[in-house]
Amino acid sequence: VLGLLFLTQVTSSLGQNGKLDRMAFGSCNRQDAPQPLWKPILADRPDLWIWMGDNIYGDSPVMDTLRAKYARQNANSDYQLLKASTPIIGVWDDHDYGINDGGKHFVQKKASRDLMFDFLNVPLDAPERKREGGYASHTYGEGEQQVKVILLDGRYFRDTLTRVNRVYQINSTGQILGDAQWKWLENELKTSTARVNFIVSGIQFLPTEHAYEKWANFPQEREKLLNLIASSGVQNPILLSGDRHIAEIMKLVDSRFPNGLYEVTASGLTHTWSGIAEEKNSLRVSNLIAQLNYGFASFDWTKDEVLIEIKGENGHVHAQQTIPLAKNK
Repeated sequence: VLGLLFLTQVTSSLGQNGKLDRMAFGSCNRQDAPQPLWKPILADRPDLWIWMGDNIYGDSPVMDTLRAKYARQNANSDYQLLKASTPIIGVWDDHDYGINDGGKHFVQKKASRDLMFDFLNVPLDAPERKREGGYASHTYGEGEQQVKVILLDGRYFRDTLTRVNRVYQINSTGQILGDAQWKWLENELKTSTARVNFIVSGIQFLPTEHAYEKWANFPQEREKLLNLIASSGVQNPILLSGDRHIAEIMKLVDSRFPNGLYEVTASGLTHTWSGIAEEKNSLRVSNLIAQLNYGFASFDWTKDEVLIEIKGENGHVHAQQTIPLAKNK
């Protein structure tokens, strides 16, 4: 009875025309660990939840093992409340892909992708099930209040990335997305009518200075992406990422993005980077957060702005950033 009462209180407002007012997102979630953040997420009453990778820690080429771990996550009582009240979309990173730091050579990638789609309740006739890879896009709302979420698959097609003395090496000619996904992404950006366009990746887009997995390990791909975003004319792009077991908000300002391109990393639903030292990131505009966290976006359509928050246990706000929304051209 208590569960039903709580569900009534948190039911999503995503209703007429599918308009988004509140959106939550996160990554790095151990299915066998305590999960204290679902309660504050439910209390925020998001209209949408976005998984951004490492949604479970599968780390196995055995599909029965991955299936059992997804089942354990689905059995979490608080997550069941979220599923009952809130639309859920998402994409993977490496641990839920099935192999740490994995790429295109993972033999079980197709079977693993289908398990992820099952976990996300992707319909059997959805277009993403009919192509290779796990990428997809979703559009909500209409007109000046339309939001698009583009989920990029940075694993299925990714070229090899080597690691020497725990430092990832640069692959100057390698690809992350693959030709078919690039063509799809170009079309998604150039044809988007959305007022706000979130572009989601399991690994970080903007940082160049840390030694871990990031788009900058494939510098040609990173520049290609940034150039495409800028040249596409897509309105109000905002980057979202996970993976790092930290949270931070970043802003890139250059000739392509004179008003700034923001990235929000929200990572650490069940665990974060213990004993973290300050990590250099010249693009960071928030604190570096190494506590359990999730991301939350609130749209104020009357003020033409979106408030991005990094939140934690008991709904504590660790960081926030207001992003003004340019008018549609």
